[in-house]
Amino acid sequence: MNRRVFLMSVAGATLGCTTGRARRLNVYNWENYVAASTIPDFEREFNCSVHYATYGSAEEMLAKVMSGNSGWDVVFPSNSFVQPMRELDLLEPLAHDRLRNLRNLDARFHSPLWDPALDWCVPYMHSATGIVYSKSVSRAPRTWADLWTDSYQRRVTMLDDPAEVFGACLKRLGFSINATDDGQLKAARDLAIRQKPLLRAYLNEEVRDQVVAGDVLVAQMWAQVAQVAMDNSPKLAFSFPAEGFALYADNTCILRESKHKDLAFEFLNYLLRPKVAAAIVREMRTATANAAARALLPAVQRENPVLYPSADVLSRGEWFRALPAPAQRLRDRYWTEIKSA
Repeated sequence: MNRRVFLMSVAGATLGCTTGRARRLNVYNWENYVAASTIPDFEREFNCSVHYATYGSAEEMLAKVMSGNSGWDVVFPSNSFVQPMRELDLLEPLAHDRLRNLRNLDARFHSPLWDPALDWCVPYMHSATGIVYSKSVSRAPRTWADLWTDSYQRRVTMLDDPAEVFGACLKRLGFSINATDDGQLKAARDLAIRQKPLLRAYLNEEVRDQVVAGDVLVAQMWAQVAQVAMDNSPKLAFSFPAEGFALYADNTCILRESKHKDLAFEFLNYLLRPKVAAAIVREMRTATANAAARALLPAVQRENPVLYPSADVLSRGEWFRALPAPAQRLRDRYWTEIKSA
């Protein structure tokens, strides 16, 4: 999933100690998913050098590590990628006695759907998909169906992400975002094609500035990205569609190929520290899976209903799951048909 690649710039791809004898850790993460101090502070405390680089999609990360000889130690897959990576024997089992800070996780992440015993991953950040919109519109979008009405002068965008577009269409039709049935997927494809004359484009994070400027009035958007746009304009609001919406989480994992497993476990445990995790989300405006860290945030951020929806709102959400290969191929084909229609 391409997402969250614009929020802030982390200076430097490689931050390290100068001594050649220092231990080394190779961390491959989403862009802008640590604070400016996160890596330097870890290096100083653990007398090590961290090679830190970023990617823009989970697919990009997976392509790099598929060989099992990529050189990376720690990666951050989205929840729907954890099972496939485990089945490909890419992940190191997690020894909980080496992760003392697991207790800091929010209760809803103690046994997540994609890894109930946390054998392979540690939930890190989470969010959901909804609709960011200008308060100037005459019809505030409360449902996905609203994005199929001629109410916004074609100043509407959907995400350039097949899982998200299919998710919105499937939810509007009353189906699961993880549907694999050909009939349901065809109906979603047809619905997306019917919407195209009402759209300006399929865009990801790059639409943020257009929403802030008022050029785009309504956009399907990830909540974390929408919050950054709202921070830059009081004229914007956000809704979680009534039909339901997608949930996702990114997770820290150690690769089985890692040659620095001791340091990798230290890094995962370090990221679970409340002060470390709180500093990251305070700076990045993201939503942490760490309850102890959230408690340290300013109330305006800790109680933000876009970043941390209520239990009632969350009850309408559905986690993305890994799809069987035939269903994924079918979706890929139908996505090509949508884009070319």
